[in-house]
Amino acid sequence: MVETLNLLANGKSSLPCLKPINFPSQNHDSPLLSRPSTRLHFPILSSKTITAVSVPSKPASAAAIRVTPNPSPPRPPPPSSDFQEKMYYLDSIGLDVFSLARDHRPILLSASLPEIKSIIDFLTSMDFTAQDFRRIVSMCPEFLTASASSVIPVFTFLLREAGVQGSDIRRVVHRRPRLLVSSVKHRLRPSLYFLQSIGITAAHRHTYLLSCSVEDKLIPRIQYFEEIGFSRREAAAMFRRFPQLFNYSVRDNIEPKLNYFVVEMGRELKELKEFPQYFSFSLENRIKPRHQCCVEKGVCFPLPVLLKMKDVQFRQRVQLLSESSLPFSSSPLSRVDFDPPL
Repeated sequence: MVETLNLLANGKSSLPCLKPINFPSQNHDSPLLSRPSTRLHFPILSSKTITAVSVPSKPASAAAIRVTPNPSPPRPPPPSSDFQEKMYYLDSIGLDVFSLARDHRPILLSASLPEIKSIIDFLTSMDFTAQDFRRIVSMCPEFLTASASSVIPVFTFLLREAGVQGSDIRRVVHRRPRLLVSSVKHRLRPSLYFLQSIGITAAHRHTYLLSCSVEDKLIPRIQYFEEIGFSRREAAAMFRRFPQLFNYSVRDNIEPKLNYFVVEMGRELKELKEFPQYFSFSLENRIKPRHQCCVEKGVCFPLPVLLKMKDVQFRQRVQLLSESSLPFSSSPLSRVDFDPPL
């Protein structure tokens, strides 16, 4: 890992000691990109001269008057040279400039070419690759409006406060590019403090949650489980046991699975408190088929056994239990005495 990360991680150097970032000239090509540069041709649009129709000095017959068709609407002005240079540069680092121009033109127009080059150079010095840039921009196009000076505080926060190791910083950003455009003061630090307040202390394992809004996403998820019958402590324990639960949509994920769990499966909510990973399994492809199979065979498994086993193991377990002469409730095959592989 580059020297910059080592300095930040060790806390032995202040930010001014970071390796200075030199803004490249207009003809700069990032050292990241070794592929031949194929300059795109953005045609300069020219407008046709429209000849005015002269009015005859004396009346003429209707047959003698020639009707001139309406001129075509004026074409948009040609792209500025600055916009062209940004497109050439983004193409040189392997980005799909046509998709960018089609879907994110306002962002491209507001982005500064020198700042784009500065942040690309900065991340290149930290071993980010062209593939990383393609993922970052596709998931978070606002990245193009950032600059090296705006992302340095983010890296400092991740290393010093969130406990991310320098060797993991690229993986963390690759997984959650929106971290790069999140305010440390207004988003990252409040999210970190909230997660710590409910007992999620290993924030470096859950950095994908740091860019989430406390008010709009984290708190409402916990309140939802309180509204369906869990206490505040029980709800917090569920998220502490399975932090990925914060990322699931209440309407599209949690509610349908909860309804099936209560209405069709007839199970008690306390099972969800012990196994919140239930919400990570597909309702149509895993939960429903296995529950219906158990109903048909007259067997019942605890949630971890029901959902975590592979298909072959599940079928074998159901077959053995359905043929067992022991009462189902006392059969050792119905107990959670192992941790089956996923």
